[in-house]
Amino acid sequence: MVAIAYSVAFEGVEARLVEVQCSVSVGLPTFGIVGLPDKAVSEARERVRAAFGALSVAMPNKRLTVNLSPADLPKEGSHFDLPIALAVLAALDIVPADELARCVCLGELALDGRLVAVTGALPAAMAASEDDRALICPQQCGPEAAWVEAVPVIAPATLREVVDHLTDRQPLARARPGTIGAAPPAGCLSDVKGQERAKRALEIAAAGRHHLLMVGPPGAGKSMLAARLAGLMPPLTPVEALETSMIHSLAGTLEDGGISRRAPFREPHHTASMAAIVGGGRGAKPGEISLAHNGVLFMDEFPEFSRQVLETLRQPIETGEVVVARANAHIRYPCRFLLVAAANPCRCGHLADAAQACPRAPICGSDYMGKISGPLMDRFDLRFEVPAVSFHDLELPGTGETSDLIGQRVAEARQIQTRRFRDLPRIRANADASGAVLDRIAAPDSQGRALIVKAAERLGLTARGYHRILRTARTIADLDGSEDVRAPHLAEAISYRLPFVAGG
Repeated sequence: MVAIAYSVAFEGVEARLVEVQCSVSVGLPTFGIVGLPDKAVSEARERVRAAFGALSVAMPNKRLTVNLSPADLPKEGSHFDLPIALAVLAALDIVPADELARCVCLGELALDGRLVAVTGALPAAMAASEDDRALICPQQCGPEAAWVEAVPVIAPATLREVVDHLTDRQPLARARPGTIGAAPPAGCLSDVKGQERAKRALEIAAAGRHHLLMVGPPGAGKSMLAARLAGLMPPLTPVEALETSMIHSLAGTLEDGGISRRAPFREPHHTASMAAIVGGGRGAKPGEISLAHNGVLFMDEFPEFSRQVLETLRQPIETGEVVVARANAHIRYPCRFLLVAAANPCRCGHLADAAQACPRAPICGSDYMGKISGPLMDRFDLRFEVPAVSFHDLELPGTGETSDLIGQRVAEARQIQTRRFRDLPRIRANADASGAVLDRIAAPDSQGRALIVKAAERLGLTARGYHRILRTARTIADLDGSEDVRAPHLAEAISYRLPFVAGG
């Protein structure tokens, strides 16, 4: 007899349905798993044996063969434990095969029969919904998977509860969605003394999702400003929240099944590897750029990241997705993030201060900032210097607008962009616009055109730089409530593309 259970294999944020076929036949008593299983899947045999002992079910003295179909798709992870166990139980007529065939199952088995939480419950629920099946997952994963309301989610705590549910001895109620995660407290921009130009740049960046680079001496407040950008970002839409949560589900970072409407804020250390930033490693897990999808990626000490990591960012910045290539698979992750980079003007950080600068100034500045290649530098819409704040400025009371007030303007500008791009699903913010769309929404007036032509000649703008100025000017016009892009909007956008005085 052959019994079938269903599970999923993950390819990026997509979950592909996998048939778990179990055959019990006459022969030497063996338990084999085929179908490209990895080490964790192969070890399921011992976990299933022990869990059956907790159920007081004896393994048959026959030949058991479990096939994971399609057989040419790599199977990774301990979440195959539960479907393998249930397929064996169905082949032994302990659970009804027809009921099991209506479910997608995932979960790791403990030796005493408990179900242990696994990653990827949310994408698995999406796959079950598309195939019109229910989902059986560990109790800890239930609140996460239950956000997909179209699929019945059953979240038992033990293998015995699964058997009792499938045999109607003790049916389980559907799991309920977790709570919406509370937003962590964020600092207010009014706490930052001075730096009004930097605050304005943060507002523009948040409104249009423009990448920005801050350069300034140590202690100028670059990290403090970047941390407050999260408080300016508008709440995620339901679609964005689901997209982001699916990535975090695969990474195992969702807490208590809660889905957050706050844009993610990621700040990896400059010693992070390329796999940690871009994605990869065991199982080709999502990297920091994907975990920052629909949010902010803050990279402090930007030139200190390895050159390989920095150059790898160029393609994801443009396309909004990254492909993690492996010998047997190409995994695609979304990564539409706002990149905030901060850097000192040189290694010692005191290039502009003759009293503290090293003897190699100003060559040390050009060498240090030269670690950022021209093509990567060209991808920053906003580039500006953050000057040092004097001790006397720190004694003054806080000035400037609060993050709540600035956030309201950002939200209004985003609403304008949502209406503008409602028929263009791949464009969500001004930073995504290009080609004919950009020419239509950001065509400058006659004075503005003359201004940008002069700027292009004096600054030696590339085609990419020219288009990024238009995108930034369009966002500034949105913040100003203007239908047209005028010369003052372009002038402000151009001011953020000027070369750095320090660093070349």
